[in-house]
Amino acid sequence: MAKTGDPARAEAGSALSSVDFALDRSSPVPLYHQLAQQLEGAIDQGVLAPGNLLGNEVDLSVRLGLSRPTVRQAIQSLVDKGLLVRRRGVGTQVVHSQVRRPLELSSLYDDMEAAGQGPATRVVSNLTVPASADVAAALGLTEGAEVVHLERLRSTHGQPVALLSNYLPPDLLDLDDARLESTGLYRMMRAAGITLHSARQTVGARSATAEEAGRLDERPGAALLTMQRTAYDDTGRAVEFGTHIYRASRYTFDFQLLVRS
Repeated sequence: MAKTGDPARAEAGSALSSVDFALDRSSPVPLYHQLAQQLEGAIDQGVLAPGNLLGNEVDLSVRLGLSRPTVRQAIQSLVDKGLLVRRRGVGTQVVHSQVRRPLELSSLYDDMEAAGQGPATRVVSNLTVPASADVAAALGLTEGAEVVHLERLRSTHGQPVALLSNYLPPDLLDLDDARLESTGLYRMMRAAGITLHSARQTVGARSATAEEAGRLDERPGAALLTMQRTAYDDTGRAVEFGTHIYRASRYTFDFQLLVRS
């Protein structure tokens, strides 16, 4: 029996009391999947916040009238997604919600901040380098011309989400490391009077290399989402070429499809 003054159990009860579970036992959808979906929805909507405790599987199964294996399977599916973590002696804890980003010309920093994800950035490198053929073609420069190459690690709630690689014309704006770590690149462009107008973007997927896995706190071979983008200002000038990778367990692209009439 839980002790009256047990703060972990009290927090767990308080967090789950705000979730309105509606499990349909007559539905063909397995109960573990229903429970996992409703927990994930509560996390995405902020009803369950990072740090909230769910308690242990026994407590949750008793409260919901479910078998312990059913609860365990639901929790494991969210652990696999990176939304929950099991802590010995404490129970199951919410780690974070997945970053959902609209497929439009916006910055990851702005999208994460708008979603309450608390973005943090570490500049890995900020160097002037000769442009490769691909970079030169994207930015409308001659191969070998000088460009600024930025590498930044973007995190939220202390966990890495994306590794961002950007190439920019050398005299575009002042790319100070301190500013790059305190705000987003597109915000810096707007502050410098650069008006972003359009972009060409390609989204894909691949497996993480050992080096990428180490930086993103993943295992080698883990699934990554990829994005390549060339952004243009309102004069038609290419102002940025980016090649970014994202942890598939922590990140999705959202977009709307319209039926062509």
